[in-house]
Amino acid sequence: MTDIADSTPAANGASPFEKNSMDAVFACDALDRVAVTTNTWPLDASGSAKPTANGRKSLDAQPSTHYHSFFTELLSWKNPRNSAIAYASVVTLILATRYFDIIRWAFKLSWMTLAVTITAEAAGKLVLGNGLATQLRPRRYYTISRDTVDRLVGDVHELANFFVIEGQRILFAENIGVSAAACVAAFISYFLVKLVPYWGLAIMTTTLAFFVPLVYAANKELIDEQLKSASEVINAQTAQVRDAAQKQADQLTSLGKQYAGDYTGKVQDMIRGRPAPTADSVVPEKPAGKKAKAPEFPTAPTEEPITAAKEAAPEVPEIPEMPAVPEQEPLIAA
Repeated sequence: MTDIADSTPAANGASPFEKNSMDAVFACDALDRVAVTTNTWPLDASGSAKPTANGRKSLDAQPSTHYHSFFTELLSWKNPRNSAIAYASVVTLILATRYFDIIRWAFKLSWMTLAVTITAEAAGKLVLGNGLATQLRPRRYYTISRDTVDRLVGDVHELANFFVIEGQRILFAENIGVSAAACVAAFISYFLVKLVPYWGLAIMTTTLAFFVPLVYAANKELIDEQLKSASEVINAQTAQVRDAAQKQADQLTSLGKQYAGDYTGKVQDMIRGRPAPTADSVVPEKPAGKKAKAPEFPTAPTEEPITAAKEAAPEVPEIPEMPAVPEQEPLIAA
């Protein structure tokens, strides 16, 4: 390893320190330009950010991650081979996590590997004078390059942003259909968790996520026609409800105006000093030219009332008299 101070200068006369500083400055400028071009809002003619009608900046320039196109292509089965491999891999991973104790197997593999290397090293030093593990040891240990770490961190960052962006789109109902589907799925999952284990629920979710788009793509015309018919029926019912509500609102408005006019007149009369007319004080005027007729009463009777004949008493049947039997004198012994 040579010393930096002893190294020869660069071709353009700059020292290694100056060259590294210039590279860092150029890299920072490039990053700034990328950040400005990817995160700026839409600009108007004057070059300033253009707000929308509601005063908020437009989200049309929201940068999307490459995972949006990746998952869209994967779930839409544009490449059936890749989609099938992805589905099988996810289901296999879920089942392996459920039925295999992967962590315990990892520990077992670790102690077995270490036992083999230790035994080989000790046996080699005792028998050959040189350990076998030492001969297999690389001259320079393997390392992870900075580019690999940067790519890995960048992929994790993009994946996290994908879930964050999609979650916000569902939460703020950017697409009502997608938000409604997520609401129904969460509602059903709330009850399924009590009956189905988590690994079973994960397999069901994965299966629906992969095969619902496939079924839709195979029957797109039929499904679109049914959705259009349902949308027309819903719109017709909504229009009827809207018309009925408008009629009720108009009736309430006219009734309110009528009551408001009546009470306004009463208030004005009270302010002028005249009592407001009430329903009891208002007497309907009688039509002129007609004389009032005296009330007609029935004539009193002049004859005495005839009493009703008494009802004849019912005849009691006579009881026949029994013949008298002469009494016999008792016989007295002489």
